[in-house]
Amino acid sequence: MLLKDKVVIVSGIGPGLGVKLAVEAAREGCRAVAIGARTAEKLDDAEKRMQEANPACKILKLVTDIRDASHCKRLAESAHKQFGRIDGLVNSAYFWGSPGTADGADLKTWRDVLDTNVIGTMNMAQAVVPIMKAQGGGAIVNISSMATVKPHTGEVGYAASKGAINVASKYLAAELGANNIRVNVARMGWMLGVPVQGYISHAAKAQGVPEKQLYDAVAANIALKRLVTDTECARAALFLISDYSSAITGQIVDANGGEYLSP
Repeated sequence: MLLKDKVVIVSGIGPGLGVKLAVEAAREGCRAVAIGARTAEKLDDAEKRMQEANPACKILKLVTDIRDASHCKRLAESAHKQFGRIDGLVNSAYFWGSPGTADGADLKTWRDVLDTNVIGTMNMAQAVVPIMKAQGGGAIVNISSMATVKPHTGEVGYAASKGAINVASKYLAAELGANNIRVNVARMGWMLGVPVQGYISHAAKAQGVPEKQLYDAVAANIALKRLVTDTECARAALFLISDYSSAITGQIVDANGGEYLSP
């Protein structure tokens, strides 16, 4: 098992990648997983799925708004107190914001995006770092987006926030390497799951075309000629907090089926 006996925190439990990260962490043998989200209902749903995947995995769930540093500290310290250590952190919480262009966006609307995606991610990272330092190491993976390298209409605010995380992650990796703490980025593209399925369904109805037509149009630009699933992407991210990635830090790993091919 990829994460046998590990203790992991996953932030941002939602209907897409977030819950899949939690479920796959349990399935891959984690001794314990601490999960945080803004709503208790999402945590309850994740707990049920995790128990089905691995009844032996202990679960800590706390309503957590990563924009609030005290919430992040509470999640980290509660996990440490209950389970004795924190081996990995997956920062999945995000806020997409609203569509807009770079030259015409209301920049005030970017504040919520940046507050969650940049400050919130850093809040959570700073909450676990002292614990990881004291125990002699750990691993952090931050979730990013292909929108940072392949512009998509309307996503500039979201992409800018994720670009900031790409840079911050490299700085963290350089600063924390001496403490045996690895920091990497998993950069996602189209992920077939509840959010994307909903988008395709809505867009197909709006355009009056079959859903398969839209799916095929997206898949045509992907090397694998299909949309990878959010479960596959979750596994790629979890690899980066496993011992199998012990030689990797400060890197951006693409998990998008080859829609973006890194130089």
